[in-house]
This record gives sequence, structure tokens and C-alpha cells, in this order.
Amino acid sequence: MSPNRVSRALKSLPTNSRDTPQHPPDARINQQGQNMIKAKAYATVDERSALAPYEIERRDPGPDDVQIQILYCGVCHSDLHTARNEWKNTLYPSVPGHEIVGRVVAVGNKVTNFKVGDLAGVGCLVDSCGHCPSCHEGEEQYCDNGFTGTYNGPLFGGENTYGGYSQTIVVKESFVLRIRHAEADLASVAPLLCAGITTYSPLRHWGAGPGKKVGVVGLGGLGHMGVKIAHAMGAHVVLFTTSTSKVADGKRLGADEVCISTSPDDMARYTGQLDYILNTVAAPHDLDAYLQLLKRDGTMTLVGAPAEPHPSPNVFGLILKRRSIAGSLIGGIRETQEMLDFCAEHGLVSDIELIPMSYINSAYERMLKSDVRYRFVIDMASLD
Repeated sequence: MSPNRVSRALKSLPTNSRDTPQHPPDARINQQGQNMIKAKAYATVDERSALAPYEIERRDPGPDDVQIQILYCGVCHSDLHTARNEWKNTLYPSVPGHEIVGRVVAVGNKVTNFKVGDLAGVGCLVDSCGHCPSCHEGEEQYCDNGFTGTYNGPLFGGENTYGGYSQTIVVKESFVLRIRHAEADLASVAPLLCAGITTYSPLRHWGAGPGKKVGVVGLGGLGHMGVKIAHAMGAHVVLFTTSTSKVADGKRLGADEVCISTSPDDMARYTGQLDYILNTVAAPHDLDAYLQLLKRDGTMTLVGAPAEPHPSPNVFGLILKRRSIAGSLIGGIRETQEMLDFCAEHGLVSDIELIPMSYINSAYERMLKSDVRYRFVIDMASLD
């Protein structure tokens, strides 16, 4: 982050930000008796509309809350799916964005782990029930009663929430993450809050590491982080891509080998060779082509979420080698913090293209064409 950005952030801090957060003159009180803060944002009001400037309201920080001035927000494919209602569950108006990094500008009087001026992040979750077995085990993303997304509200229905395409966000301390990367890397850290944890969690769960041969399918926003993280874990990484233009990039990012998945001869070389496959592709495709690459007892985990289902796999490809297909959803708060610390320790960040907020609709169209290497990140100063 440039010194000017830091200076601008610090100038906006409330003067008494722990005990009595300041209320702007235009703040109002909602039905729950909370003071509400107006903020600039970008939103879409229906599935056919482009994202455009919009004014939202955030609650004034409560005793357990942290208010963050958003400096950068990554652009995830889930943002596009939600804005365009491709999963048929969007609450409008929709303010996407769950790869958020910024600076703490206010904290409640019960907050103990953050102070004004700290760098902080918010990922895909801002709440969960807190009392089911999954929550007790630190797996809030699998909350039995449905986690509350950073945008689009609770998983099983409820009041809408607004994401990171905005100036500021107020989140419970227990869902705020500490950023230990250098400030100069802050924009590139933002995608770790979704792309990083989405790939780290399954790689860790299925034991990627020394002595393991791990395949990563797809070299996009998720896949490029999967390659980096699997390599840092010590695995032998094989990247599978349809694009010959990505071979050199794949090796630069940490792949030991690159296979062009449209080449039958290239694919045949890996039959029965892989311990594990992380499949990051967010479009329907033939899973059988990859299942046959697994050893006995190997697993392929799906982390891409296509709008339409994959073709059903051939059951014999599973039963004859006791192979498995699994899925994985981001990670809990504890594991997300672990991932951030791991990435800071190993010097891992996302490869990004920094854009102004006004470019978001064009970025969506380019993302559909895989025309980004490898994650768009919005400079939220462009909202000022």
C-alpha cells in the first residue's frame, strides 16, 4: 500500500473509536434500535441489471463489532453467479464481494484482538449459529443452521447482507481475520480470503504434502492458488489445463509438470498416477477423464460451483479402484486464519489485476472468458 493510501485511511479514523463510535450527521436508527451508517457501494437491483453506484447502510459498531475501512476487494466468480442470480437464490439489491482487506477504524468496547489502525480481513462468512457441532469444531462454513454470508444473507434465508464492493463493513470480532503480510502486498492478499482458503482447506484435509502427487485442474483464480499452496506444502504438483499458453505460467507458479487436458496422449501418461486431485473448474465438464488418473483410494475434490450440474460420472471408474469424489466449501475462521498465516510465512499472494470500481461490469465479462491472470481486485479508493 502506498504511503498516501495509509495516510488517507488514518485521517478517516474516529477520534474516540473504542467506547463511543462516532455517528455521522446523516445516520439513522433502524427497527432494532441500531444507529445506521450510510456508505457508498456498487450494487445490482435485479439479474438483468449491471452493477452501478448505490448507497447502503451499515450498523454502527456494537460492543463486539469491528468496523473496517475497505481498501481492496477481490472479485470472485461467486460474485458474478450471485449478481446474475445463476444459483437462483439472490437477494436484491445485491452488493457482492467477500475477499475484503482494509484497516480497522472503530472497535466495540468488548473487542480484545483488534485495535484502530490494524490491518484486517473479512472472507465469505460474517456469522453462524455458534452452537451446533460444526461451529463448536471451528467449521462454521458447515453450520447446521446455515452460516451468514458476507453478502446475500444467511444460507437458509433471512435478512440480506452487503459485501465488499463498498467503503466500509461492520463485522463481529469473531469473524474478522488478522493480516500479517506486508502492507505493500495488501491488494494481492485480498483473494486469499476466498480463493486461498477454498484451495488450502481441501489440500490440508486430504493430506497434500511431501511424497504426494497432487493434480490441480484449471488455472484460474482458484487453480493458480491451488498450485501455489500445494507446492508450498511440499507436494509434487501436476497442473491440468486446456490452454497451451498457460504452461510456462503454471511452472512459474509452482507446478512440477503441466498436462494439456485436451490431449489424449498427454492425459494417458497420468493414468493411475495421482494421489489426489483438486478440481477448481466452475463449469460443467467430464469428470471421468480425471477420475482415471487417480491411484487406488485416491480422491478428487470439487471446489468449483457451476451453474449447471456436471455430467454424472461412470460408477465403474469409482468402484474398481475405490476412488472417491468429494466437495469442499471454503474453511472456518480458525482455518482461514491458519491459511493466511501459512501464506504470509511462505510469501504467497494472489496474482492480480487491480481495477477501479467502475470497471466491474467489464471485469465480469472478461472473467467469463478467462481473460484475467488470475484475479481482479478492486481498488476501493476509486469509490471516493
